Amino acid sequence: MKPIRAKKKLGQHFLTDLNIARRIVETLDFTNYKRVLEIGPGMGVLSQFIISKTKDLYLIEVDKESVKYLKEKYTELKSNIIEEDFLKINLKEKLGEKSFAIIGNFPYNISTQIVFKTLNHRNQIPFFSGMFQKEVAERICEPPGSKKYGILSVLTQLFYKTELLFLVPPQVFKPPPKVDSAVIRLVRKENFNLPCDEKLLFKLVKLSFQQRRKTLRNSLKTMNIPEILREDAIFDLRPEKLSGDDFIQLTKRIGHGNISN
Repeated sequence: MKPIRAKKKLGQHFLTDLNIARRIVETLDFTNYKRVLEIGPGMGVLSQFIISKTKDLYLIEVDKESVKYLKEKYTELKSNIIEEDFLKINLKEKLGEKSFAIIGNFPYNISTQIVFKTLNHRNQIPFFSGMFQKEVAERICEPPGSKKYGILSVLTQLFYKTELLFLVPPQVFKPPPKVDSAVIRLVRKENFNLPCDEKLLFKLVKLSFQQRRKTLRNSLKTMNIPEILREDAIFDLRPEKLSGDDFIQLTKRIGHGNISN
């Protein structure tokens, strides 16, 4: 089978290695979902393998030429091919109420935004896998304690088990990117509902890492935190030292207005 011809668009580098495409699709296990949404299919290098696993497949693509090609090639999916921007669509309106998995070779310039939208719709998305720039993939999967650990790491790991599966070299793309790539898998945790105020938690995490070199005592100055709580030793730490559970517990304590857990 020959590699599929494709053009570069929206920061996307198209995969031409069919063995890697097959490996990405093989991450799908159909646990807690039957429906699959592929983001940015281009000319269908992943789609051709997904369709052999499920007919309940949706493709979302903004490039008109790619959409025309996909509709001609996959006539049985014609009504499931969405010519829109994933970041702008109403997922329930387009895909209904069913749970679904997300998969793709994601455009690198919007890949983090794709993850954040997934987190906002986590109730409906039990599984997520695909290709990222290596640096972003590492940040998503990084445990606490390093410079790579940040907002994306904390918020993703609150709801999903993250795993970096394998690295992908530039030469298997057209055009080749200037960076290495990596494939990751996110599997939603069984207990993924937060036991604290979600809005407050997200604010806390984002403020903490916006000035990551500072201790929490300094980076959270703008938050209305009782002085007695600010004396706690946790505020002497920098944010990369805190796990997701630590941020949850701190959110509870700030929300309660005292230092009790």
